[in-house]
Amino acid sequence: MAQILEIAQLGNPVLRRCAQAIVNFNDPQVQSLIDDLILTAAQTQGVGIAAPQVSVSGRGRVCDSTYRLFIVASRPNLRYPNAPVMEPTAMINPRIINCCGEPVKGWEGCLSVPGIRGLVPRYPTIQVEYTSRAGNLHQVELTDFVARIFQHELDHLDGKVFLDRVESTQDLMSESEYQKQIIANL
Repeated sequence: MAQILEIAQLGNPVLRRCAQAIVNFNDPQVQSLIDDLILTAAQTQGVGIAAPQVSVSGRGRVCDSTYRLFIVASRPNLRYPNAPVMEPTAMINPRIINCCGEPVKGWEGCLSVPGIRGLVPRYPTIQVEYTSRAGNLHQVELTDFVARIFQHELDHLDGKVFLDRVESTQDLMSESEYQKQIIANL
């Protein structure tokens, strides 16, 4: 049965480690983690979540490497009221094949960086490759908000958080001000 996992917070060293590729997609620990990540994202109003954010490694505890896995689960919620709806999708060993267009700044938050939003430049269209939980290789084009989620979660697998991409402290805002100034005007 899936369980809600504790989310690592900014300052936890696990968020700065590069994740390692998953070799055995059928490993029961991997499959269980996917279910846990989907539930955790849903219960915490997340639209994506990466394995390093829950401090889980291939051995089920914090260690020097984490799984190269994240969930993209876009759907409207209190944090992202205009998010498009999609089925939660597990993306194993994901990578960007191609980026299209000039980076566009958009507001991002993070379950591991609560209370802060930032304007982050991201590519509006990307071609990506990932392996599904069933072990099938997929190549798809992602655009706009879903492309932003993918890039945000991929950063987690590379030991980065969205704050590393913010160009100026002027591009930061508290969550409460974001709700008042940005969400209220949508």
